[in-house]
Amino acid sequence: MKSPQPNRRQFLATTAAASLAPALVTASPKRNTVRFTLRERKETAKDTGMFHTLRRQEHWDPAESAIVVCDMWDLHHCLNATRRGGELAPRMNEVIKAARKLGFTIIHAPSSCVKAYENHPARKHVLDTPKAKTLPKDIDLWCKQIPSEEAGKYPIDQSDGGEDDDPVEHQKWAEELKARGRNPRAPWKKQMDGLEIHDADYISDSGSEIWSVMEHRKIRNVILLGVHTNMCVLGRPFGLRQMARNGKNVVLMRDMTDTMYNPKRAPFVSHFTGTDLIVEHIEKYVCPTITSDALIGGQPFRFKHDKRPNLLIIMAEREYKTNQTLPKFAAEHLGHLFSVNTIHANVNERNDLPGLEAIKEADVVLLSVRRRLLAPEKMKLLREYVAAGKPIVGVRTSSHAFALRKDKPGPELADWPEFDRDIFGGNYTGHHGHGPKVTLTSPAVGRVHPILMGVDLSKLKGTGSLYKTTPLAKGATELIRGSIKDAKPEAIAWTHKPKSGNRVFYTSLGHIDEFPQPPMNVLLKNALCWAAKIPFPQAKRK
Repeated sequence: MKSPQPNRRQFLATTAAASLAPALVTASPKRNTVRFTLRERKETAKDTGMFHTLRRQEHWDPAESAIVVCDMWDLHHCLNATRRGGELAPRMNEVIKAARKLGFTIIHAPSSCVKAYENHPARKHVLDTPKAKTLPKDIDLWCKQIPSEEAGKYPIDQSDGGEDDDPVEHQKWAEELKARGRNPRAPWKKQMDGLEIHDADYISDSGSEIWSVMEHRKIRNVILLGVHTNMCVLGRPFGLRQMARNGKNVVLMRDMTDTMYNPKRAPFVSHFTGTDLIVEHIEKYVCPTITSDALIGGQPFRFKHDKRPNLLIIMAEREYKTNQTLPKFAAEHLGHLFSVNTIHANVNERNDLPGLEAIKEADVVLLSVRRRLLAPEKMKLLREYVAAGKPIVGVRTSSHAFALRKDKPGPELADWPEFDRDIFGGNYTGHHGHGPKVTLTSPAVGRVHPILMGVDLSKLKGTGSLYKTTPLAKGATELIRGSIKDAKPEAIAWTHKPKSGNRVFYTSLGHIDEFPQPPMNVLLKNALCWAAKIPFPQAKRK
């Protein structure tokens, strides 16, 4: 594994811990601690149903911390689940090795397979542990929900068991399992061999046994990793729900897990987006999450078939309610194409975008912002993203995203008044009055552009006021033109390549009444695919 660059992560370790890099070990007066970045989601305001994605730092004492390895079985009735488990195992083993070396307690929990380890020292280690004097109520039972989850809606349909195999391949796999002497519906007999079990580790699938181990070792902090996130990792007696409701400082290692989700079931997104939705649910209602690079460096793990670019949607405007329309658009149209994260403005401070640090991980940014200033360090993040040549898609008020009308910001805030001219290639100078319906057409050069594939302009009605956007910058290609009575036509949508080399698309469309129109959704989806350089969904040219 490659270690992270020094300018991204410092390793401040005592001599005894220096050999443990790339885990982030910091010296404390008593002993070494490990720094984790926890990600969680907090509602923007009560009952909004919108969430900030926030990060915070915690320092854990390894002597008070444990890793629980959940159900990493040797075989599974779902062939794709077996394959993905095999992909996870090598990096997971490195994570466990690093944590063990730091002093974490390692608990292997291969449910219904403990008998295979009845003579293993790690199993005897559990049996020799005194039973906790006080056990939480129902600690040996599956936990289907905790009270905090009642506020949300479970995000995926897993009622079919979540198998996502090709039917023919699945049948062949069942026959192979039977030929191996395994039960095709429950073929697991042990934990997969790729995960090393040391004599000093623990092996159990019992909630009371695992709780007793944690109490005996004075464990406060718990990392859950393994499979499957939406079933065993959440619900087992040693899973996230039981740990959270009984007071442990528990986190999910979100890149060391996988779901049982079939994309043919609601919400009809890719398997990997299904996992993202479960992780999002956990971060909202159960516990924070971390990633494996905190312990072994490098980049967070991604499955080899997960090719989705990371899309960050930044929303900070009140006029057109894109904080409602854009997440809905993403949920309905982007689930097979992108890994989506959202940024909402702080409802109590208009110039604050909590969680903007996520832009460091973004491959594409979709911007819907109106006249906001940013703290200099956050504006720096945006400028660095643009300077890196990464793609940007903007809608409606983003032409004046970071510009005040006349005033200048104070030293505590930063603006970017040239953003429209230099990045979007536009020339926003205001808008025509409300009322006249905007007629949309495409100039000859725009008609052949791939962004307009499948976009029927005759069925797309501009319901917002017509923005004054022309003349466009050199290097801009006009795709859609809008006109109203007694006014010169204006550019409605175009692409631009600024000096930093970004792929840029902007449209002054984005009114709340435009999103219910199918051509609007096709246009925006095409623009994002074009910006990200990924294949377009199949569509015919209109």
